[in-house]
Amino acid sequence: MTANPIEIVSLSRNARDVLRFLKVSYGIYRHDPYWVAPLLMDLKKVFTDENPLFEHAEAALWVATQNGRDVGRIAGIIDRNHNRVQKDNAAFFGFFECVNDGEVSRRLFKEVMDWAKNRGMTRVLGPMNPTTNDECGLLIEGFDSSPVFMMTYNPRYYVDLVNAEGFRKAKDLLAYKMEVAKAPFDRLARIAEITRRRVPEVTFTPIRRGTLERDLGKVKEVYNAAWQDNWGFVPMTDAEIDFMAGRLKPLLLENLLWVAETPTEAVGFLLALPDFNAALKPLRGRLLTPRLLGFLPYVLGWRQPPWCRAITLGVKEKYRNRGIEAVMLTESFKAAFKAGFKYAEGSWILEDNVMMRRLLETFGGEAYKTYRLYERAL
Repeated sequence: MTANPIEIVSLSRNARDVLRFLKVSYGIYRHDPYWVAPLLMDLKKVFTDENPLFEHAEAALWVATQNGRDVGRIAGIIDRNHNRVQKDNAAFFGFFECVNDGEVSRRLFKEVMDWAKNRGMTRVLGPMNPTTNDECGLLIEGFDSSPVFMMTYNPRYYVDLVNAEGFRKAKDLLAYKMEVAKAPFDRLARIAEITRRRVPEVTFTPIRRGTLERDLGKVKEVYNAAWQDNWGFVPMTDAEIDFMAGRLKPLLLENLLWVAETPTEAVGFLLALPDFNAALKPLRGRLLTPRLLGFLPYVLGWRQPPWCRAITLGVKEKYRNRGIEAVMLTESFKAAFKAGFKYAEGSWILEDNVMMRRLLETFGGEAYKTYRLYERAL
């Protein structure tokens, strides 16, 4: 038992409270060599009413305080679109950070569960930061390296803290590591050529910063259609996709974003980004620092980090198993090799998405990190 009293403080989503909530992580990871501080300027936007998520969701924030210091945090999220689409009655927990103290984590989880019960929910699912369309999952394997861009990271002991509260596995998410230079380019080129002959009506076009607004409608069309049958997927509204695109547009790199289309419809979409975590790590979450000079060459494209990440890859159901995914990945890999990336991560992949796992293994990929989503009945 903890000797000193623990106080749980409810926070609002105003700027001051959100900053306090986000700063908890700095105390947790002060001596962790693998943690990458999120860019506070960007992450704060997720909690504001500018985020269209809050047109159909609500969130509550708490911090745990002990001896005058914030030692933990947690958010509760109820996404009405999730519950409608998935025919669920769930609240999410997310943005969980905590010192290695079971009493602190127990008090935090109790707040989420009581809050969810009071709103008529019957289970809690997470971690979601704040939904499956954002960062999610608790790292359970692969603690020996920093996370790539927009992937989660946590100390190993979080697994014990979550298990201790009665949470059990809902689904595992995998991250695949691929060495770009060792990709079987000759074989992939043959597959791509066969695919182009088999589906001559499909063209493959890179989306650039300058064409993003024009092409965003194609992205919206594919995104919600291609993933509609995936476990836990909830379609994003047009406003949510616009919000995400606005956050990512400055980070796009030529030939890492592709759309496949016929003369009548968009049928496939791939988004990959440089791993800006390599450049963000020295900033400690702040742009207003002299270290910004080390970050600018990455944003301006003058320098590339060692890694890139394939974030989304999907094809409409009636066009699957024709090689379209392989063509987009091949084009993206060729661009990654030309740009000088050494490694690529494909993440996250549902553990039971056999087709995508086999495709990444064709590119030389191996699963090297595992993230878990947990659930608990109320």
